[in-house]
This record gives sequence, C-alpha cells and structure tokens, in this order.
Amino acid sequence: MLPEIPAEELADGLDRVARRLLKRCGVRKPPVDAMRMATTLGIETVVDSGQSSRARYVELRAARGGSPRPAILLRPEPRSERRQWAVAHELGEREAAVVFKRLAIDPCIAPPTAREWVANQLANRILLPTRWLASAGAACGWDLFTLKQRFATASHELILRRMLEFETPIVVTIFDHGAISFRQGNRGGRLSILPVERECWRTAHESGIVAERSAAGCAARCWPVHEEGWKREVLRLDLLDEPEVWSDDEPAISQE
Repeated sequence: MLPEIPAEELADGLDRVARRLLKRCGVRKPPVDAMRMATTLGIETVVDSGQSSRARYVELRAARGGSPRPAILLRPEPRSERRQWAVAHELGEREAAVVFKRLAIDPCIAPPTAREWVANQLANRILLPTRWLASAGAACGWDLFTLKQRFATASHELILRRMLEFETPIVVTIFDHGAISFRQGNRGGRLSILPVERECWRTAHESGIVAERSAAGCAARCWPVHEEGWKREVLRLDLLDEPEVWSDDEPAISQE
C-alpha cells in the first residue's frame, strides 16, 4: 500500500501512533474497549439503524449557540467484536494524518486507498497492541482461545490474522462449513494444504474440540469456533523448517 516505506519502518510508525493513542486514553492493559476510548476522547457513539456502512464519524448539530458534538454512528451489529472494530477503525481514521506525518508522507500524493489502509492497520493495533500481543502469544504458545480471553474485544479471526505479522513462519487457514474462506502464510506464495493440516482440521470439525497434529518440519493446531447454525474452524500451521514446495494453486479441501 505504501511501497516506498520499508515494512519495518511502516509497522513501527503504526505501532507508535497506536501506543500513543492508547496512552492518551489511559489504556494500560487488555482487553481494549474502543468505545470507552472514544468516550475519553469526547466522541459519542450512537447506534443508527439507517447507517449503511459499518461506522461513520460525524459532528452532530448542537442546540442553538452550542458547539457541534463529535460522534461515531454505528450500524446495528449483533457481535460486540464488530462494533469494537468499527469504532477502532474510526479512531484510526482520525489518527491517519499522524501516521503520514511521522513517515514523512504527503497525504495529497499518497494512493487514494492509503488512508483507509492505515485506518485498518491502526484499528488492528488498537484492539491488539503489538507488544501486548507478542508477549501474551509467547507466554501461551499462541493458543487462540487463551488469547481471545485476554483480548476479548477482538474477534478470533482478527487475532489469527495478526499472528501473520510476527516472525515465526506460519500459515493460517479459516474454514467455514468445511470450505476454506481464508488462507495465508507470512513467507509469500501459497502452500497447498498438507495432510497433517487436513487431519487436524477434520478432527476439530467433527469433534468440536481443539486438535493438534505434527509431521516432519511442521505442527498444526485447529480451534473450533462453533455456534448454532455455523461451524467455523481456524487452523495455524507452524513451519519448523522452511517449506520446500510452494505453489500458486488455490488451496482446496473437501469433507470426502
């Protein structure tokens, strides 16, 4: 998104801006409540059933003689994690200019989608601050359910995706009703589904309990996130050795 900025410098700039915002709001440990942060900053959060997008920052009209009130209009969402991320995104949108300034980027010549990308990245770091997530992940061996308890306002999917931003070579996969809806590694390219992953996923899918499997050079863990009417499993493959065979083929899996 900002190819002229080295990845490490970009990540550091985003982390610093997110940390500064958390500090300003008095947030010292997880879980991070983005709605409470907005209140601390003097921003009201209002549920608006007519809101088409997930959230939108506005200034509400005040009574005659009063000052406009900053607010974030939220679309009704059944999941608290979605509401939290929506508010965090709007806070990130407000801080995007700070990121551009820190990285010496002229927002007038940045790609049109750069501001939205920065807002997304800041939202991720607000709910899952990099240092806190790195420390907690190392302490629990990156157990998804343990991390979800600690960072309760972030979704399982967001936690899983953030795992990709750390140094350990991994591939993460999300299965919805037995089909892959997301698969990505942090070493580039695509790694086809391995037999150890297939076995690990099938066990979690059918039993509803966390499954672990290992093979030469890799270890897989799969967490079932099952709800009434919806079966999702999230899988993390740790690559203990650099993978030898990467392909550009779309991964596929079936229940046959």
